[in-house]
Amino acid sequence: MTIIAIVSQKGGSGKTTLSVNLAAAAEASGAIALIIDTDPQATASQWGAWRADKAPEVIDSAPPRIQAKVEAAKAQGATFIVIDTPPHADSAASRAVEVADLVLIPCRPSAFDLAAIKTTVSLVHLFDKPAYVVFTAGPPYAPRMYEEAAELVQGFGIEACPHILPDRAAYRHASAAGASVIEFEPEGKAAAEINALHSWTIAHVNTFTTAHEGV
Repeated sequence: MTIIAIVSQKGGSGKTTLSVNLAAAAEASGAIALIIDTDPQATASQWGAWRADKAPEVIDSAPPRIQAKVEAAKAQGATFIVIDTPPHADSAASRAVEVADLVLIPCRPSAFDLAAIKTTVSLVHLFDKPAYVVFTAGPPYAPRMYEEAAELVQGFGIEACPHILPDRAAYRHASAAGASVIEFEPEGKAAAEINALHSWTIAHVNTFTTAHEGV
């Protein structure tokens, strides 16, 4: 089972968008995916409700119950779990990072957003978990901007994921329809970017797991 925590202490970074679409990509690839929504705003849960009984399933959880929900999901056959966390909530972030195999930190490529990830990076280092920053909601064609942002986060002691999720209307249209971008526009750029990120995520989890078992 693969557990991915989506964590950022700053609001508006795209945590829920990343969570639901990454889980949908996992489900489409053959995994049994589950989203654990720990945000009191329950945006992921609302998305799940709009989908009725269509996978991936979304369940909510108070921070102290995250571990129990993960264990229950594992017993019921889940193979890919995404934990969506709220901003400014140390307890939920801590519990999510603690159980995760990999932590993804969504971040807009702007100075204020980049500066705000320092707290999250410190949390990841505290638990010694593999983590990457995923740049979200920026312009689709601004390679120099992303290069500079990647250099900046390296100074914080963390690497940037090579796959970015730039701002695309498909995310808004898909969410409003209770769909993922893969379902809404399967041949679109957003779907290709999410699928690439999912494949990269699986490869990195396997790499870290193998390295850990070899220690």
